[in-house]
Amino acid sequence: MPQTSPDQLNDVTRRLIEQLRNHPKRVVFTEGEDIRVIQAAASFVALEAISPILLGNPQRVRALAAEHNIPMTFIRVIDPKTSSDLPLFLDRAKNMARYRDNPQLVNEEVITRPHHFGSMMVQYGHADAIVGGNQAIPAYYFRALIQNIKPDANIPRIFGVTMLIAPHFPLLKERPIFLADTGLIPQPDVTQLSSIAIETGKLALHFLGRTPQIALLSHSTKGSSSTQDAQKMAAATALAKSRVQEEMLDLNMDGELQADVAVDPAAAETKLPDAGSRNCADVLVFPNLDAAHISLKLLQHLAGAQNYGQIILGLTRPAAQVPRTASVETIFGTAAAVAVEAIKYHQLYPDSDF
Repeated sequence: MPQTSPDQLNDVTRRLIEQLRNHPKRVVFTEGEDIRVIQAAASFVALEAISPILLGNPQRVRALAAEHNIPMTFIRVIDPKTSSDLPLFLDRAKNMARYRDNPQLVNEEVITRPHHFGSMMVQYGHADAIVGGNQAIPAYYFRALIQNIKPDANIPRIFGVTMLIAPHFPLLKERPIFLADTGLIPQPDVTQLSSIAIETGKLALHFLGRTPQIALLSHSTKGSSSTQDAQKMAAATALAKSRVQEEMLDLNMDGELQADVAVDPAAAETKLPDAGSRNCADVLVFPNLDAAHISLKLLQHLAGAQNYGQIILGLTRPAAQVPRTASVETIFGTAAAVAVEAIKYHQLYPDSDF
């Protein structure tokens, strides 16, 4: 059943909903013919936090909701094929295609695909944030975002951040931890890693409301191994620290660090006896996609951590991708997180025209 009161939320989503009740946002869900999305949308309406927009066939969406006794009050359903915005989006897509290699690929059949239509809604101000992927292969969804949403020129390449909470972990309790990159860059280079660390740190700063501790992870801690991979993480840390100092960012950065040093103060005290007291890191930056994705899935499926996201950074509009195995809670929390990101997007990216 949908969550209908703040008392049913965990500490993290409760804080997100409190912000959204004061600043409600429009979130478009690209795959609306999904009972999980309908349940999450009904929760947002009941909580007066988000104005949900579901893409799909209205008759099928409403029949699915009725079958499960879910109210559709204030939930907007749009069929891209019959939308009055279709001519506008098609015209704008054709204008953008003039600057691309394959302009002939832009046509009505492409624009009416939910991922393309939803990303254009966000790009042109018809929605504040987008969530998708719950019924799609991730590459299809990401391709639509990249094609239709303007990239952030200050970020070398888009990447994904997953927010985890693990109430049964003594070191975390119910505070979130941010993992990056969990979905897009197979082998990030030094520049990309430093950017991932800084941009994820900025995101964590706004969600946490305090200076985040950022750890760039490795199999090595402070030169304990001299492998090329360890040296890459050390170089990325140095580059990120330099930017933090130059730009006077409110971020604490450290690396290269083994995972236990990053998250367990006792391990840090043993391996870095001169480092002083340390708290569990808020942001974990992984050396490659394999390490990040494997860690995420193990934490979810073996340790019972709850995941939200991934939040996509590197675009000039708030976007998030959820996996096909996502629970209602994952969809709900991810949408809440990306909607809160929309509230503060001017602060995160002051040069954006959002």
